[in-house]
Amino acid sequence: MKKVILITGAAKRIGREIAKEFFNSGANVIIHFNRSERDAVHLCDELNAIRANSAVSIQANLDHLNEVESLAKAALAAFGRIDGLVNNASTFYPTPMGDFTTQDWDALMDSNLKAPLFLIQALHHELKKQSGFIINVTDININRSISNHSIYLAAKSGLSSITQSLAKDLAPEIRVNAIAPGAILEPSNKTWTDEEKNNILNAVPLKKMGTESDIAKATLFLAESQYITGQTLNIDGGKSL
Repeated sequence: MKKVILITGAAKRIGREIAKEFFNSGANVIIHFNRSERDAVHLCDELNAIRANSAVSIQANLDHLNEVESLAKAALAAFGRIDGLVNNASTFYPTPMGDFTTQDWDALMDSNLKAPLFLIQALHHELKKQSGFIINVTDININRSISNHSIYLAAKSGLSSITQSLAKDLAPEIRVNAIAPGAILEPSNKTWTDEEKNNILNAVPLKKMGTESDIAKATLFLAESQYITGQTLNIDGGKSL
């Protein structure tokens, strides 16, 4: 029976490429989305046209715990099993000191930390049964820091921490690892100027931007690596050196 992989935030950008990478490896994929329904449906149609009944899409707002739990139930019902979970969905925006609110705290903590943890809890019995894997998408900047993003970095730091703790708690049946992207894509709400892009590239030893495919291939590598757990793989062109 084909393996089934749930990828959160899989309708666009990096999540979409991760879903396609697992599909191309032979897995069935569950494409979670929140507001990007058209993109999710289009991706499902594209994959199902290649291999029938291989992809489904499920909507859930990960800011709400009841929808996180509903996502877990719907995902398990879709194909009757879950072999892997990729916590890719994320919220990212600046929170300068003096301007942030409790709403900012909730928005950034919920999608980046709370939802992944509770989704893991909801699915861990099934993942144990399948000797499955969990891959969390963190950020290389938790170790180098960027200005005006304290809440986001706190959330991603927490996700990095639970990657290690859950690798112990869920062993030996489930492997838990993380991917930490570097300079891959512009934020969805911002276009970099040439100066900003050059500043970023100057800090990258390989002197080039990464691609969504770089992240997807690394995710598949960790998913297939049976003797790696509790690790974070930096995909950043050497920027974290």
